[in-house]
Amino acid sequence: MSAGLRTRAGSVVAALALDGMVGEPPAPVHPVAAFGRVMARAEQAAYRDGRTRGTAYAGAGVALAAATGLAWESVSAAAARSLPARFSHLDAALAAAGATYLAVAGRALIEAAGSVHSALEAGDLPTARYRLRALAGRDPSGLDADEVARAVVESLAENTVDAVVAPVVWALAGGAPGVLAYRAINTLDAMVGHRSARYARFGWAAARSDDLANWVPARLTAALVALARPARAGAVWAAVRRQAPGHPSPNAGVAEAAFAAALGVRLGGVNVYDGAEEHRPALGQGRPARPSDIPAAAALSRQVTILLAGLALLLSRRPGAR
Repeated sequence: MSAGLRTRAGSVVAALALDGMVGEPPAPVHPVAAFGRVMARAEQAAYRDGRTRGTAYAGAGVALAAATGLAWESVSAAAARSLPARFSHLDAALAAAGATYLAVAGRALIEAAGSVHSALEAGDLPTARYRLRALAGRDPSGLDADEVARAVVESLAENTVDAVVAPVVWALAGGAPGVLAYRAINTLDAMVGHRSARYARFGWAAARSDDLANWVPARLTAALVALARPARAGAVWAAVRRQAPGHPSPNAGVAEAAFAAALGVRLGGVNVYDGAEEHRPALGQGRPARPSDIPAAAALSRQVTILLAGLALLLSRRPGAR
């Protein structure tokens, strides 16, 4: 194993620990939010209803993020040179840790799910519906408590990939440029990758890039779910193999099927996006999800994060280290 991979793996552990302790920076100063604002203005100037213009737009956004990662590495190298000589090798570690911390959002995901659950526990369905908007893009206005709970569990599954596992995978693979490029892809998919008359063609490249970037992380997430729930591992693999392919997303279906089987619930059903109904296949063989399943799904997401950190810690060990 290369020294660079070991360094990046140690950085990932530090970033996950920092996210778990303090969470994300506030939105007004969060670099990812700033990137979103820049790309929103760029879209206004660059938009044309076609794949070519959309591909150029997505490519420019990813290039900007990767270049920022390279610049970050240069700044980290300069900072490391000011340290005592025995710490000068930490330049790549500083860059990867900082970039990964900005890209992961595990604590924010758990807190958002918890806020919806608190409203449901209090019997405040309108507030639960409102808070759901921070987690899921579907229209919550007609959802009852159980359907809100289903949306939260599905979002926890999908966003465990997007907000935790995928950033770690891309940080391990490409350091600061790799993880920031991934976060740009994921952000652009959220902005323009959804199906609508405006973005059906313009957002095609962003959506397909997100599918490719999350393919391995989604399947790693399913493996970690099975590891976290060994008694349900057989059910997890059966759901991933047999049910996930029916989901319109090649990656969200894998994560949702794994969570459903691990929790012993059934996900899927009718979702409403921009006034249009979408029928999602049943995932899992259990009963329909209900509000009491949200804490269990949040705990599973945390366990996946812990297992992922443990895997990164193993990768960070030098050969022969004890």
